[in-house]
Amino acid sequence: MPVIDLHSHSRYSDGTVSISELLYTFSKAGVEIMSLTDHDCILGIEEARLKAARYNILFVNGVEISTCDHDNLHFVGYNFDPQNAALKKLLEKNAQLRLERVKKTIKLLQENKIKITEEEVLKIAKGVSSRAHVADCLRRRHLGYMRSDIFKKYLGKDCPAYVPPMAATVKETINIIKQAGGKCFIAHPGLVKEYWEFEKWVSWGLDGIEIYYPSHREAMREELLQIAKKYNLLVSGGSDFHGNIAGRTLVPGREVPQEVYDKLYSVFF
Repeated sequence: MPVIDLHSHSRYSDGTVSISELLYTFSKAGVEIMSLTDHDCILGIEEARLKAARYNILFVNGVEISTCDHDNLHFVGYNFDPQNAALKKLLEKNAQLRLERVKKTIKLLQENKIKITEEEVLKIAKGVSSRAHVADCLRRRHLGYMRSDIFKKYLGKDCPAYVPPMAATVKETINIIKQAGGKCFIAHPGLVKEYWEFEKWVSWGLDGIEIYYPSHREAMREELLQIAKKYNLLVSGGSDFHGNIAGRTLVPGREVPQEVYDKLYSVFF
């Protein structure tokens, strides 16, 4: 089956690899179509496009946009106009809210007698700051081996330094991706099943579902495929690759059925 990866991250958001490292890894994994989908950030798009071409990988511009409803309720935009004013404004707003969340998180950690400063966190953020950068600082203090360890102990929901998500609404996110001429997909829906509102999202302009995702087992994939069929939605796949230390998959690329590949190719190219 063909291999695609329409969900990946670089150091411009919370990935741990450069664009060059990301593309080299994807080329070795046999990825045929890819997208860089940094969180609330499109700084790496042109660099990724150029380097993908060197490896003969088809490139789709992308961005993963956070929402205020849940830590994992994210939507991915593809093939949008990166110069669209409304989209740029939304990303700037979300980036600022991310920074505010980071600062509140740091304050809570300080109140819990953990030594950490805004300066050291922001120093390691190459683009958009995030709680992942806070986790990296705590890792350096040997408070956890992986980012995921830090989130489970300090930063996740019900933990001492948890701050609720601060971002755009779902409706605003979908609408602006569409205004920018893009296709809007829900990212990793299996992580937020209790928040599914597909009928509403479709009425707002949702185009597709990320179904082939590392944590989606067969039953989840089948359920989502039925939803895609019901609402005539596109189907995509991605690894959510962040590189090492993130506590996520280290295996880039997702195999998809030929008909899924062909449909995505016809839509994006």
